Amino acid sequence: MDSKVVNRLYKKLSKQLGAAESELGYKNHFELLLAVILSAQSTDKTVNLVTKDLFNICSTPESILLLGQKKLQKIIRPVGLSPTKSKNIISTCKILLDEHNGKIPDNREALELLPGVGRKTANVVLNEGFGQATIAVDTHVFRVSNRTGLAIGKTTLDTEIELLRVTPKKWKANAHRYFCLLYTSDAADDTPCVDLGGRRII
Repeated sequence: MDSKVVNRLYKKLSKQLGAAESELGYKNHFELLLAVILSAQSTDKTVNLVTKDLFNICSTPESILLLGQKKLQKIIRPVGLSPTKSKNIISTCKILLDEHNGKIPDNREALELLPGVGRKTANVVLNEGFGQATIAVDTHVFRVSNRTGLAIGKTTLDTEIELLRVTPKKWKANAHRYFCLLYTSDAADDTPCVDLGGRRII
């Protein structure tokens, strides 16, 4: 795709969506990690309702372990998949304490070794928490990128690599946030539209 068209796309997204801040509520790297883990197959709105209560009583790996899986599972039930998510979070907290002094690692390899953390989750944490120019590609971003011709790929990883290649440096930090906000926008008719062969980007 022509670089001028790509740049125009991001420029219009920037104008329409502004700062493009994450819709997940968190106050530190640990809370961000948990919020993203909980967001799998759920909505940011539901996650925020759950984490508002959870983070009031548990905002560190130590406090999560003291809470225990049974109570944790009950608290996070509204987000769905609570048995698996609670198990993964407990295991993750143990690893964080045993191997990272309770801190969230700032590299993909270490993040992806944590239970419940895949490439997409790692990308979100690296971008939102550490300001790294990563782009989280989920099914929606994959579909939109391929449909519009912005980044063609057979897999989400292919699409991520292509997005990183075609996205101008100045837009990389906010690129995945733009896609996320496009997906969660309540005003679909107001979604930015750029000339990509006459097709909307969402």
